Amino acid sequence: MSTRFKLLALDMDGTLLDGQDEISEVNRQAIAKAREQGVHIVLSTGRSIATCRPYAESLQLNSYLVTVNGSEVWDDAGNLLERHPLHLEDVEKMRELSRRYQTRFWAVTSERVWRNQLPTDLSSSQWLKFGFDFDDDGVRTEVLEQLSENPRLEITNSSPMNMEVNAVGVHKARGLETVCRRLGLSMDQVMAMGDSLNDIRMIKEAGLGIAMGNAQDVVKEAADWVTGTNEEDGVAQAIRYWLI
Repeated sequence: MSTRFKLLALDMDGTLLDGQDEISEVNRQAIAKAREQGVHIVLSTGRSIATCRPYAESLQLNSYLVTVNGSEVWDDAGNLLERHPLHLEDVEKMRELSRRYQTRFWAVTSERVWRNQLPTDLSSSQWLKFGFDFDDDGVRTEVLEQLSENPRLEITNSSPMNMEVNAVGVHKARGLETVCRRLGLSMDQVMAMGDSLNDIRMIKEAGLGIAMGNAQDVVKEAADWVTGTNEEDGVAQAIRYWLI
């Protein structure tokens, strides 16, 4: 099948991965067939390179990776092309917000992922993303209101009850634009799939934006097409319909 889409950008959690963080055999086979058709497969994820690369290797992908919501872009040889860290002052303020509201949190540096604790000396690392997990929607709203006053922050989520914060201007679409320039493609030749707020920009800016059946409603509204859920091999359904 001939297609104008030459690059497939896949979110991972809630999209490519099922509820057990696994890639189904049906999705694996569909991705392999898309690759045989010459389609570039790019994992575009909020995950760090350490928790993304093993999945890419399991799919035998020799391709670019967009990680930490676009904070980092890696080439097909595993070399870092871009890195966009948060301001240290903003990381310190978010740590204080987490303490004040007693939320769980995680934070991604260029070396590792920290959970519910940070090192004493924050300046020893480059901080790429800060995430909050909430049990109370009222607390989530209050934290969002405070963070939204800071023009240096890009605020999204990867599930309805969390919040992900990157440096302003950092998002998956920006990372994909870098990949497209390297490959001589345009965003119009990209098919992007995702389920959460951190996927909206790439879904809107891609030539074809696809929301998962389990996606948040605002993501479905932004998409051109809605596929099955991540438990129904929605990735494979879309690949079969549009690419192979």
